[in-house]
Amino acid sequence: MNAIEILQMLVRKESITPNESGIFADIKALLPDFTFEMLEKNGVHNLFGYRDFGAPNAIHLCFAGHIDVVSAGSGWSVAPFSGVQSGDFVYGRGTQDMKGGIAAFVAALGNENNFCHFKGRISLLLTSDEEGDAIYGTQEMLKHLKARNMLPNYAIVAEPTAEEWVGDTIKIGRRGSINGILRIKGVQGHVAYPSKCDNPVDKIAPLLQKIAGVELDSGDSHFEPSRIVITDIRGGLEAVNITPSELKIMFNVRNSTKTTKESLRSYLEDVLTDIPHELELKASSFAFLTKPDSRVVQIMRDVLQQRGYAPILSTGGGTSDAKYFAAFGVDVVECGVCNDRIHAVDERVHVREIEELVAIFAQVIRAFGGAQ
Repeated sequence: MNAIEILQMLVRKESITPNESGIFADIKALLPDFTFEMLEKNGVHNLFGYRDFGAPNAIHLCFAGHIDVVSAGSGWSVAPFSGVQSGDFVYGRGTQDMKGGIAAFVAALGNENNFCHFKGRISLLLTSDEEGDAIYGTQEMLKHLKARNMLPNYAIVAEPTAEEWVGDTIKIGRRGSINGILRIKGVQGHVAYPSKCDNPVDKIAPLLQKIAGVELDSGDSHFEPSRIVITDIRGGLEAVNITPSELKIMFNVRNSTKTTKESLRSYLEDVLTDIPHELELKASSFAFLTKPDSRVVQIMRDVLQQRGYAPILSTGGGTSDAKYFAAFGVDVVECGVCNDRIHAVDERVHVREIEELVAIFAQVIRAFGGAQ
């Protein structure tokens, strides 16, 4: 099967998180020379497959991704799990995010010509839990591999990273994400008797300039400054004559490697020293960076440049499972198709992007083997 046929096969499986929907059996059938292992935990299914060429300890390159997708929603012009091709595009939920990338690297891994000079281990790691809580997916498989001394040296996650066309962006890191809830305490009362009230709005108002939009660090050449972004403020009974007993402020920080949950807490506690309050912080993702001089970054960039692209090295966007590879000490990059319709109605991917991504991954494999 070519990559387009593989993509259509994948899209036709309604693998909404955490359903695997039989996709792993299909992929194992497409790669009969690989040795596969399944890992299931709390309803999440993970697949790891590998193949050794000569010296398995020489290098271990892993292609990774998620086969689960978000719900389709309504308003599609085609059946969302049909994988239909219309003109230059294949339509369906997951065509961009990220069954297109998986189809591309499965096609590249299934081509024997790509391994003529490869020495080491080539693998793929797939999960059915990236769009959900992402707790029992990639990181659980990596724990399993670490226990067996089988962690990869390098990983390529085929997330849809391109802004306009495949090859225009390489993700070499991601910002972290810290969610916060701040509750300012007060005493409810009648507005006509302000001395008998303790208005939390009055307490926080002079200090908002030290919270809203504040940059917690200066960033660097790879990351924008970490900034507190307030997303919601509410309190009171929606009445004009009653002061609130509590003011709730919700916020998010997309943080660089210079800011952590602990440093954020320290900053806010200093600001709020004299105000009764409760502060909840939860890091839903952490920041990481693969250094630009890493072999996987250099090879990916060289391959794209040889194919006529001028890729940007980026850390922007949301979060992905690439962070788990980084946490296990694996140098990881992300490279895939355009992301203009991810999670949207009529998600689609250009046929030529998939074909080009297959060629990119094939050239990367050959480059790791010492050939172009």
